[in-house]
Amino acid sequence: MNKTGLIIRREYLTRVRKKSFIILTLLTPLFMAAMIVIPVLVMSSKGQEVKRIAVIEKQGHFFKGKIHSTKYLKFSYLDNANLDSLKRHFDELGYYGILVISPKIGTFPSAVQLISHKQPPLEVVTYISDALEKEIERQKLLAYNIKDLDKILKSVETKINLQTITINASGQEKETNTGIAMALAYISGLLIYMLTFMFGAMVMRGVIEEKTNRIVEVLISSVRPFQLMMGKIIGIALVGLTQFLLWIILTLILVLATTGVVMHKKSSNSSMQLPKDLFSAGTEQIIQQQNPTATKTISMEDLSQAQKMLDALKAVNWGLIVGSFIIFFLGGYLLYASLFAAVGAAVDSETDTQQFMLPITIPLILALFIAMGTFQNPESQLALWGSLIPFTSPVVMMARLPFGVPAWQLVVSIILLFLTFIGTAWIAARIYRTGILMYGKKPTWKEMWKWLKYKNF
Repeated sequence: MNKTGLIIRREYLTRVRKKSFIILTLLTPLFMAAMIVIPVLVMSSKGQEVKRIAVIEKQGHFFKGKIHSTKYLKFSYLDNANLDSLKRHFDELGYYGILVISPKIGTFPSAVQLISHKQPPLEVVTYISDALEKEIERQKLLAYNIKDLDKILKSVETKINLQTITINASGQEKETNTGIAMALAYISGLLIYMLTFMFGAMVMRGVIEEKTNRIVEVLISSVRPFQLMMGKIIGIALVGLTQFLLWIILTLILVLATTGVVMHKKSSNSSMQLPKDLFSAGTEQIIQQQNPTATKTISMEDLSQAQKMLDALKAVNWGLIVGSFIIFFLGGYLLYASLFAAVGAAVDSETDTQQFMLPITIPLILALFIAMGTFQNPESQLALWGSLIPFTSPVVMMARLPFGVPAWQLVVSIILLFLTFIGTAWIAARIYRTGILMYGKKPTWKEMWKWLKYKNF
């Protein structure tokens, strides 16, 4: 056992001192933080280019003034304009594009065109389509001669924000958020897939390197092959956990620091003072009195949604999520790393691993596809069995967990995972002890099957 500990220590210290480990540990949080912060900054960016769009109706003026301008979209309604001439010179006139509305739009929804030199963004297309749809619906309703139709439509306009609440067996209620659950499922499942494959391949390359350099011959004279294999696997597992924890800490620091700077800049650009009780009745009127234009950018709905998001994040059982992630990462890594170690011991170079890698990678890839479907239906039979079968359970169970998993399924999945690891470690050790000293001969599946039957080394 002491020899195994020495091997673990050697593997751990050798790898954490490498420049590649330090560089990857520092760069990965930057990438992860960028994935979180950049989309938020892009969506909330106020530096968008103002797009001026010329609107031409081929007949009549049914839609004049009905597509309202926004801060970044300005619509100019042109009467008696020459469309062919405008197509040639609209950019010189300062227009982003031309919106051409045909009188057949009421019958043929596609009878409207947005002409531009660039592919219009989705938000522009969606905004125009929604405005036209609402106006056509309004004009069709007007044909029924309903009195005070505009007033009725405005009074019945309603928005619904569905609140999701889970209740446990003891009757305790907890507010949840489906978007947060999907994000956690996606991130945790994808991380386990990536880390398992990355560190498992690291084990295989390490075994191949020691075998090629004949270092293993010296090590085998002092330790048993099984001790050497397990020392390497556990040592790299500790490297993976260290790197993962550093990634989480550094990513959180970067995200909090970046968002803190952005929020500070935004708050410094606004002279508006929010009341202490932000969500009390009448707050919107107080905000508007202090800054008449504030309600254009800040609404009570936005503030309420932000508060709900924070409450939903607080309601997440982070202890269960993080604890389960570590357990399933270790279980999945140990299972696959033992197989990767067996492959590394059986071959002489990394190019010879291709025929043996496919059966190992297929379950991992299958697990990722099942996890993607789990977001839509976490209670499906495929998701259930995918979270129980050990070769797919690390990825699929983490995709199911944010949506709620019965305790017995979680326990059974963990037990089956580690029992399977014991079985794969036994198989891998028998291949490892024979293949580690084999040189110059390309192994086959038949040859490896024979190695499993050898009783003595």
